[in-house]
Amino acid sequence: MIEIDGSYGEGGGQVLRTSLSLAAITGEPIRIAGIRAGRKKPGLAPQHLTAVRAAARICNAHLRGDALGSMQLEFIPSSPVQAGIYTFDVSKAQPGGSAGAIALILQTILLPLALAPGNSRVTLKGGTHVNFSPTVTYIEQVYLRILQRMGVEAKVKLGAWGWYPQGGGEIELQVSGGCQLGGINLWERGDLHQVRGVAVVTELPSHIPQRMANRAENLLREAHLKVAVKASREKGVAPGAGIFLTAEYQNSLAGFGGFGRLQLSAETVAEIACQQLLEFHHTGAPVDEHLADQLLLPAALASQESHYRVAQVSSHLTTNAGVIQQFGLAQIAIDEAENSVSVMHL
Repeated sequence: MIEIDGSYGEGGGQVLRTSLSLAAITGEPIRIAGIRAGRKKPGLAPQHLTAVRAAARICNAHLRGDALGSMQLEFIPSSPVQAGIYTFDVSKAQPGGSAGAIALILQTILLPLALAPGNSRVTLKGGTHVNFSPTVTYIEQVYLRILQRMGVEAKVKLGAWGWYPQGGGEIELQVSGGCQLGGINLWERGDLHQVRGVAVVTELPSHIPQRMANRAENLLREAHLKVAVKASREKGVAPGAGIFLTAEYQNSLAGFGGFGRLQLSAETVAEIACQQLLEFHHTGAPVDEHLADQLLLPAALASQESHYRVAQVSSHLTTNAGVIQQFGLAQIAIDEAENSVSVMHL
């Protein structure tokens, strides 16, 4: 049994998610201790518990420790990953519901399903656009489009938007199985083609997304960037607002966002997203800080080497590298002076 230290590195949920994905793919049993020990509320939160149960379901794993707040988990796969039709609902993980991020569950099961023979359709319910996790817009516009270049065929359809704290969002993920993963080289990003964005509200007046869109377009045009932001009112169970921007470069993609909250003007929300984008743009790097660690797992499973340059070497990146290397699939070299990542096969 592979012993994983959940407090390793930044001690967050990524240690758990990467371990679950690799246990499902390799069939290796794992034991994780100190789950999310680095967090204010350690142990399994609703989205982590849902990810555990989703990963277990697709490979018929035996579980011990799968409970809210648990800091210990045994995960023992009993079959290869099975393609199929699945539904996973974060709100069922705790009484009173949850807006836990469904993008994190998607990232836990996507590669196991993509590598398994047969196609899958997965319905995920919970938070689609919440802080401190990838948004479904980021998954759709950046993550899946880059993974497509590596051989992953998957698409996501957003049915309802779910914000913090109510959740209530829903997506459908379609995955074509039997993929052959290739490596990726993102050393130069090339010129910026355009910034595309969407400013969205649910259960709020239409002038709010329009103001977010106008402010973002004005700011980015002042910075001499080509930009188009669409304003829209969408379906959701509760009020929410946000703006999500995708920078499309010749060779790469990067995504940024801002969330509305009380006492924050629509213009300020747009400014937050634009500031993130402009800071990244000025680094000259092809890979944003979040994609940097999300690319490690597909790169480690690919048949060729991968090399890419990142905007920033984060603790998320170094933590994920350490976890992946425990499974003995790849050697990962991170150069903090060059902000570069290389993934070589053992």
